[in-house]
Amino acid sequence: MADQVNSLEDLKDAVAEEGVVTEIETPREPVRDELGRSYATGKRKDAVARVWIKPGSGKVVVNGKEMKVYFARPVLQLILNQPFQVAGVEGEFDVYATVKGGGLTGQAGAVKHGISKALQLYDPSLRGALKAAGFLTRDSRVVERKKYGKRKARRSFQFSKR
Repeated sequence: MADQVNSLEDLKDAVAEEGVVTEIETPREPVRDELGRSYATGKRKDAVARVWIKPGSGKVVVNGKEMKVYFARPVLQLILNQPFQVAGVEGEFDVYATVKGGGLTGQAGAVKHGISKALQLYDPSLRGALKAAGFLTRDSRVVERKKYGKRKARRSFQFSKR
């Protein structure tokens, strides 16, 4: 039977004796293509966004249109800018995104998710702030399906006593 391990040094010695190689955690490397861009896919509800970011002046293009034209509601524009505010890099990156499926709110959430993932890939030091804000986690809430015998997912038909 093995000797009892009481400290971290004993554990290291025991592991070294058994010949098990322990990997030291290496810092994450930036992931960029030959044009200096980072790519990520963001999802929300039924919307899927493909997002590329590169250093620039803060210009955001979604499906070939400016952000203010595509997402006309100010609330949706705020959603898109949240990752930059949390990471503290407002106006430093240009964003090019194509998004399909869902409605405008779901599409804005998908682009936000894609921007967050792309920022983290471009500069791994931003990962902590983005993860703490919950922007790297895909929001798994989706629309519940309609059930038979019901008017909607849970809403029943009006009950008639007579």
